[in-house]
Amino acid sequence: MAAVHEIEFSIFLIFTGAAILATLALYARQAIIVAYIILGVILGPWGAGLVDDPELIADISHIGIVFLLYLLGLDLFPQELWKMLGEALWVTLLSSLLFFAAGFAIAWGFSYPLPEALLIGSIMMFSSTIIGVKLLPTTALHHRHTGQMIISVLLIQDLIAIIILLMLQGYGKDDMLLVDITMQLLTLPLLILVSWFFERYVIVRLINRFDQIHEYIFLLAIAWCLAVAEVAVLMGLSREIGAFIAGITLASSPIALFITMKLKPLRDFFLVLFFFSMGASFNLDIISQIILPAAILAACALVIKPFVFEKLFVKAHEKRAISREVGYRLGQISEFSFLIALLAAEAHFIRQETSYLIQLATLITFIVSSCIVVLKYRTPIATSDRMRRD
Repeated sequence: MAAVHEIEFSIFLIFTGAAILATLALYARQAIIVAYIILGVILGPWGAGLVDDPELIADISHIGIVFLLYLLGLDLFPQELWKMLGEALWVTLLSSLLFFAAGFAIAWGFSYPLPEALLIGSIMMFSSTIIGVKLLPTTALHHRHTGQMIISVLLIQDLIAIIILLMLQGYGKDDMLLVDITMQLLTLPLLILVSWFFERYVIVRLINRFDQIHEYIFLLAIAWCLAVAEVAVLMGLSREIGAFIAGITLASSPIALFITMKLKPLRDFFLVLFFFSMGASFNLDIISQIILPAAILAACALVIKPFVFEKLFVKAHEKRAISREVGYRLGQISEFSFLIALLAAEAHFIRQETSYLIQLATLITFIVSSCIVVLKYRTPIATSDRMRRD
């Protein structure tokens, strides 16, 4: 019973503290994900020590990452992806290559080992969906070309991130890395095929038969996500990959939007725990060792990303003003970097110190980029009525 009470008290501290810091973050015009991470630092074992078992919280919070990948898959309409390819594809791939080279060069310059330099370079490729989309007015998201450009880039970046997660999952502890990765790349199409077959001939029929019973659809959606996630584990893949595939197979369903809306609060609940656990596990004693490379990585992302996106989109015949705005809205490192850093450290692909470096650099870009976007462009949390737009 003591453990149960300890968890209840930890949940109380986390969500009460998150509400308070989120309020302060909104007044400061910051993305509230920053509040969750800072709260973890404050309450965790390296801070006040009020939550002294962040690993337990982290284990629970991983459900949020599973739902995050599930909802990402639900939003990935294959037909719309084809429409977005072309301009967004070459802009995203070329920019990702440039960002990777910049991150790799910085890591290599600080004498990080080759595998770690490669991973640091890879996390520089991605921009934040939270800042890119959450700070974009709803009207722009649905009716303006700016929103379409941002979503196109983020969508392709997410696909690249999924590939990296898959490769990290295949990183074995033996000397057969290439064999492990090859086996997983062969297993992935099999999982997609099995999931698609079961979805088409079982799940869709159940949905069509009982679509008026919303509680049942909600339960079926969760069961489908977790079931495919567990099948993925049995096949040697990760739960995150399985959840993503579960989402893709349901993306064309007429109730995909309903599932997305119903699961978002559940996802957000666990994501609060996830980002809190990231902050709680952050070793403050190591900041002095990583602050310089982290600051340089962050500065590189904040300066280079807006410039590169603007130039590439202008070459793709987009208006300069819109291209510049897209660049600033995508000018940070992604929350995906937290997940990649965590999985890479767990797989012993990188040292824990390098994981902290990635997390700190990402957090710096979140804070600075949020301020830049809020001060320069229209957002739902702008400081003035003239700039505020929902």
